[in-house]
Amino acid sequence: MIQSIERAIAILEAMADAGGSARLQQLAQRLGLKTSTAHNILKTLDKMGYVQRREGSTLYYLGERILTLTRVIGDDDALRSRLRPCLNAIAEKTRETVFVAVPCGKEVYFLDAIESDRPLKAASPLGQRSPMVGSAIGMIFLAFIPRLREALTSLHAEQRPAPMEDEIRQIYQQGYALDLEVFSADLNCVAIPWLDNGEVRAGIGISGPASRLPEARLRELASIMAEVLHQ
Repeated sequence: MIQSIERAIAILEAMADAGGSARLQQLAQRLGLKTSTAHNILKTLDKMGYVQRREGSTLYYLGERILTLTRVIGDDDALRSRLRPCLNAIAEKTRETVFVAVPCGKEVYFLDAIESDRPLKAASPLGQRSPMVGSAIGMIFLAFIPRLREALTSLHAEQRPAPMEDEIRQIYQQGYALDLEVFSADLNCVAIPWLDNGEVRAGIGISGPASRLPEARLRELASIMAEVLHQ
């Protein structure tokens, strides 16, 4: 076996056994590694997105790429079931098309949706994928998942609009993202993050005709969604 790979996997497994986070010294001691060796492996895993550090914390946490792998191999059903009641409540309160989406690499994957019962409505995006940049739901992930933002913006630095950083900062501060006919003509959208143990695992959004969902109404819908999620 290749020793460095074996050690990296052992570190990830030890972090998982510890509940998803651990200190450097704890990992080194448990695995019988020199602190410098464990640190170098963690630095590599950090750069690759498999572990991450949080501001103000000495712990290493399992990163977004691990969470994405978990989702791909079977977490979808559990997450869908967990968020279904919230989706039902939001759909009942708003009568608009409501959806749950998760980050999947450089794209957004629409995990679940309830289509509006109104004649004029946004179609259900269930099962679809869309680019991360541009949509309200994608901008939520860029605003609340720093590593994802850094990876995408560094890869597309020459293509991204200059005001993008300001928009991301505003989304983070206000807690929701708006799409005013940016992703699709005549369609407006609002999205908020859903956190699980401090991690953004998914985003919940509402979309509908721009004529019925002006900016002021979208901001009201953001409050409605946040209220349902915190019940």
